[in-house]
Amino acid sequence: MKILVCIKQVPDMESKFKVNSEGTWYDETDLAYRMNEYDEYAVEQAVRLKEQVGDADITVLSIGPERVKEAIKKALAMGCDRGVHLKDDEEYKKDPYQKAQAVYEFAKDKGFDIIFTGMQSQDRGSGQFGVLLAEMLGIPAVTTIVGFEYADGVVTVKRELEGGKKAVVKVKLPALFTCQLGLNEPRYPTLPNIMKAKRKELLTHDISEFLKESNLVETVKVDYPEKKGGALILEGDIADLVEKTVQILKEKTSVL
Repeated sequence: MKILVCIKQVPDMESKFKVNSEGTWYDETDLAYRMNEYDEYAVEQAVRLKEQVGDADITVLSIGPERVKEAIKKALAMGCDRGVHLKDDEEYKKDPYQKAQAVYEFAKDKGFDIIFTGMQSQDRGSGQFGVLLAEMLGIPAVTTIVGFEYADGVVTVKRELEGGKKAVVKVKLPALFTCQLGLNEPRYPTLPNIMKAKRKELLTHDISEFLKESNLVETVKVDYPEKKGGALILEGDIADLVEKTVQILKEKTSVL
């Protein structure tokens, strides 16, 4: 079984973000980076599937500048067999269609039986990459999975729907799955596996080798959320608070 996992490196969401000088993305200076959280579940599910079937090979792929190799190395330490880095110093300027097309060009003749991606990235959050890639490859895509079982070439998954409901879907391989939080419990790489990962194959290709299409969507502007009025805290006894609240509602709203 040949498995492909597509991951992205994103800033730690606790970072203090600033808009870049172009006004089209965040400034990457002084940010700490990590593997996209959704993608950790994709890597874990790929490794669990390999452990189940035994005869399987996992390729982990990421697009971005030199720093994304750290995310690839973590995936290798979690159990993936080889890494592929599509080097692109301006990855943030590419839309999901371009990224999916580049990965399609890489994957189209590799015969992958199953592809895992995260449901979405934490920085852009479009949720489009996985389904676009599946469409280009001509294989089924099952999104937002929170349960996964494999037997005899058929995968049975649970999909998360609105209102806490779940849908059970069966699909024959080859297929692509986008992974939701809670699908599994991603493992922490052990020190021996971190050392083994250093000896695993990590290939680097320039994105230009695979990128054939122009962007369909352009980010025109990134800005901070508009500041709105602050909260008003009222203190005192109940009778005074009721009177003050009624007065504020009369002056500031049309409720009374």
